[in-house]
Amino acid sequence: MTTNKRKEIVWRMWVAILIPVLAGIAIVFQSFTIQVYEGSALRQLADSLTIASRSIDAERGNIYTEDGSLLSTSLPFFEIRMDFKSEPMTDKIFNNNVDSLAYMLSVYVGAQSQTAYKEQLIANRQKGNRYYLIKRNVTYPELKKMYDWPFFRLGRYQSGMIVLQKNKRITPFGILAERTIGWKRIVPNPVIDGKMDTIRVGIEGKFDEYLAGIEGQMLMQRISGGDYIPLNGQGNIEPKAGNDVKMTLDINIQDVTESALKKALIARNADNGCAVVMEVKTGKIKAIANLTYRKDVGGYKEYYNYAVGANTEPGSTFKLMSMAALLEDGLLTDVNEETVDVEGGVKHYADRTMRDVHLFSNDTITVKEAFAYSSNVAISKLVTERYGDNVAKFYDRLLKMHLKNPVGIEITGETAPTIHPPSTWSLVSLPWMSTGYEIQMSPLQILTFYNAIANDGKMMKPYLVSGIKDLDETIKEFGPVVIDDAVVSLSTVKELKNLLKGVFEFGSARHLKSGGQLTMAGKTGTARIANAITQYKDKVYQASFVGYFPADDPLYSCIVVINNPKNGYYGGAVAGPVFAEIANKIYANGLEMHQSIQANPLVSDYTIPRIGNLQSKDAQVIYDKLGFSFHSNINADYGIAKKAINSMSMNANNLIEGLVPNLLEMDLKDALYVAENAGLKVQVKGAGKVKKQSLTAGRSCSPGQNIILELF
Repeated sequence: MTTNKRKEIVWRMWVAILIPVLAGIAIVFQSFTIQVYEGSALRQLADSLTIASRSIDAERGNIYTEDGSLLSTSLPFFEIRMDFKSEPMTDKIFNNNVDSLAYMLSVYVGAQSQTAYKEQLIANRQKGNRYYLIKRNVTYPELKKMYDWPFFRLGRYQSGMIVLQKNKRITPFGILAERTIGWKRIVPNPVIDGKMDTIRVGIEGKFDEYLAGIEGQMLMQRISGGDYIPLNGQGNIEPKAGNDVKMTLDINIQDVTESALKKALIARNADNGCAVVMEVKTGKIKAIANLTYRKDVGGYKEYYNYAVGANTEPGSTFKLMSMAALLEDGLLTDVNEETVDVEGGVKHYADRTMRDVHLFSNDTITVKEAFAYSSNVAISKLVTERYGDNVAKFYDRLLKMHLKNPVGIEITGETAPTIHPPSTWSLVSLPWMSTGYEIQMSPLQILTFYNAIANDGKMMKPYLVSGIKDLDETIKEFGPVVIDDAVVSLSTVKELKNLLKGVFEFGSARHLKSGGQLTMAGKTGTARIANAITQYKDKVYQASFVGYFPADDPLYSCIVVINNPKNGYYGGAVAGPVFAEIANKIYANGLEMHQSIQANPLVSDYTIPRIGNLQSKDAQVIYDKLGFSFHSNINADYGIAKKAINSMSMNANNLIEGLVPNLLEMDLKDALYVAENAGLKVQVKGAGKVKKQSLTAGRSCSPGQNIILELF
């Protein structure tokens, strides 16, 4: 072997040795660089893959009536879990406390024995479960007790206790105005898998941006199984509670309206119905009820807002609009003196025949009589003959009276009325339009016009919300809005009011006259409802009544509509009694309220106000704001404030598990919170503070037991 060959072999050997050595050095160097120089950044990247910021729902704002009654509120409930890998939880701490925790779980949760719970806790500790479920739907009083359990009193770090708050929406008055109050729900998209849709209904939906509040943020760490556990520390942002919404509804008027409507729907075996009460001068909606028969619930429930969204042919209630058009256009001047021939109650228009239900002894009657008895022949003749060849003038007048415009109510669902232009009319369109056919309007749109007549021609926009509040501060206010200062002239208003009073004096609503001092004015309506296939052949009727009271100085207007009644169908017989019952009860309650105000003067002889039964911390806030000295050393969430000679004292109102709490003089929200947390099912009557409770305070009670709260 030559020298050159030998050198070549040696060189190759060194290369073969050197390459792995250099590679090893490079690996060591790279590892050192990563750990020393890049480690922090990479660790942050790794953390970012397992740590995420999750939103925390804010406490949703309350919805109140104008008189302060609570219509919708949120109560807090909690979900309790454990992190068995919490660093401060040593084996010694766990072993010293596992028996006591198992015992508490067996007593207060009760799903298993103490032995079974202990075995389960040990097994989850060994597995390193970081999201072990203790209990769902824990109330705040229960949570306070759990903080005192032997293990959990060590604090959330050593015990691994995880507390997650969830808010539950409560409607104290049940289904009362349920659809109008509404809801916000997140539901799966019916078409796209995995996609979620937000459904917003009523006031809850329309004013969601105010009610929802501002979400908080909490850092959550991902653990095995894909669950996230909260990280307590920096980076968490507390949520801000939502604003309160004040509605125009009056809880007593709402109750009267809904009760009267429901009673009539049951008696008439009707498909559905609605009723609305409006304050004449302002347009405030004081009550709105919408009830539909549901087979799945075996009764009537708020399913759809017919008052706002159901556009149908109004029938005879539209005759007031026809009379208004004639009067405004100077084609009719005196309803008491001018007459019309009803031709025996039968009138032919082209290929169709119009008939009257009421037959008159004389064919010639006054316009007031024609309106009072709802003569189809008379009204159609007046409109067709007096507008003659200028039928477009009738259409133009309807537009000038805003009868083709939506009223602009806050909640969604309203559509514009349907009134077709003259270019589309047939030979029978005008006479049938004059009696409320070939036109579609919602009950609320009809009521808005009648309310304008009651208000001497001033048309008001109906509204449901009067203000938005952040605690005690009003941040947004809504007041009356005038659509038209004079939708018709005062002279026309005078004649129309005369017509509407005649309906009660001697016409189709004479049987509804009150025996007392209350006078009413209004119009009956009976309309056949068409469908797309059979048109009017099925003989499905809509009975309605719309008017105002008192007749001479109107305070409220009201409309009642009942669809497809099986026992009778005339408006005066089916819807009229509902209108009369609502009017009479509102009037009676108004008198009681007046007497109450006189009997209880606003000026009190108390220098220091008595604030009753409430949260102890709230009492301190109230007296601080009023500038009174107040001290309480009671160890209780709730207390009863009592007036001494020159001061206020507070006695503890202790809430004891298994016993009926003392709810007297509490605000409804506090009473609901305490009663719900005690496991009681609450029914509410009246408005204001609790004056009476059906279960005696201090007596034993069981979960799910009913309690009735009467408010004043």
